[in-house]
Amino acid sequence: MQPKNLKRLLRALERQGLDVTYNNCTYSIRLVNSPDAPVAEVLLAEDFPVEAKALKQLANLASVRHPSGGYVCRACATPDFHPGDAGIAIGSVVETVGQVIPGAVGSDINCGMRLHVVDLTIEEFLAKRDQFVERMKGDYFFGTRDVTMTAQTMRSLFQYGVAGWLDAILNQPTGSVVKSDLQQLAQESDRIFLGGSMDGDWKLAPEELVLDTGLVRDGGLATIGGGNHFVEVQRVDKVENRTLAHAWGVREGQLAFMIHSGSRNVGKYIGGMWRDKAKATWQKGLKYPDSQIFPLSTSSHPELVASYLQAEATAANYAFVNRLLLAELLRLRLREVYKDVEAPLIYDLPHNITLPEGHGWVTRKGACPAHLGQPVIIPGSMGAYSYLMVGKGNPAFCNSASHGAGRIRSRFDLNRRGASQSEAELGLTGVDCITLREERRIEEAPAAYKPIQSVIDVQVEAEMVDVVARLSPILTFKA
Repeated sequence: MQPKNLKRLLRALERQGLDVTYNNCTYSIRLVNSPDAPVAEVLLAEDFPVEAKALKQLANLASVRHPSGGYVCRACATPDFHPGDAGIAIGSVVETVGQVIPGAVGSDINCGMRLHVVDLTIEEFLAKRDQFVERMKGDYFFGTRDVTMTAQTMRSLFQYGVAGWLDAILNQPTGSVVKSDLQQLAQESDRIFLGGSMDGDWKLAPEELVLDTGLVRDGGLATIGGGNHFVEVQRVDKVENRTLAHAWGVREGQLAFMIHSGSRNVGKYIGGMWRDKAKATWQKGLKYPDSQIFPLSTSSHPELVASYLQAEATAANYAFVNRLLLAELLRLRLREVYKDVEAPLIYDLPHNITLPEGHGWVTRKGACPAHLGQPVIIPGSMGAYSYLMVGKGNPAFCNSASHGAGRIRSRFDLNRRGASQSEAELGLTGVDCITLREERRIEEAPAAYKPIQSVIDVQVEAEMVDVVARLSPILTFKA
């Protein structure tokens, strides 16, 4: 079965400079004027809208070549695919040889997902829900959290991520983490992608966060952030793969909490700086690319490629610890309210990151790694199911999967029209959203997102992932 009016759609896309074909839920695209670029493939459910702007953004990304050497050898997109504000479509995945593309990652470096499970029933949780929510509002919204660190701990965080932070904090505990089970945190590091530790350099971090001595009080650390970022309490609604679920410690009826956040202002600082640097190093007198996407070449600037990757890793390290601390604040509050709660980590994985894979590097923007046997976390909207999956390592999609459902309505559209729509029309009936800004509920309403079930089904059919467990939302924190 193919989408309605397919021929008309393909003709319309051709008029926009795109050569597009369709087969079995996959659109194959390339710029008409870039016949040497790889064909990019976009996996979409049959009933999903096809957005020409997003297709053009992906085709532009696939055609990026550095005049000194370096090219994209493969490009694809996951079914949460939609246009990005900075010229890179969300859901894009590219494999590059001889070049890296700072703009393809953007500023929210290592935006990612973290999932814990909790041995509480929904009845036990709801009995003290209000007490728990008030404590979490203090931490997440009113700044009552204490994540103070020594200057040495902060440098170790940027340099080595979770491993460096743990070593330093074990030597000199500070802030609320003195109440944490540090041995548990250390044991859980093997459930973080790459151990939560990349090759960073603290000298590449914002100066105000890397003091010589004293204490660092970072207002951005352990914060959720805006956009589609959240912390959500969920219930393990259904287990599909009992063998894997048992091995990972997941059971039906458990509570769970899921965290979606990234590198906050550190990522903005590093991402913005390196987009500008890539543009500034473009060969003088040579026409800028029409896409305004500027790569860095290992042929002309190997030192800049190495420095960018280390800067990106520095921000990624910060993001890993940011999610850890968001989770730890919640776990500490659970223990205060519900007493003996272990709340073990299931997995933490990145989006928006460049990693050495394939023939060079794979850059994912709004997509996550889905290697064979690896846990994958795909959230729905705050009114829909989320999914714990397992990767199948499909090389056709660069061992990747979607990072969520994907928007179908912009925040601007919802701000303009959403307030006049009913709770039912927005999909907010029964949704328990904890936020200080009413417009956030509307901007992030379930009606803004594609149906998560179709996103999951089309990826299972394409053998990118398999379902391990389904989780239903109970309440969501939105900053």
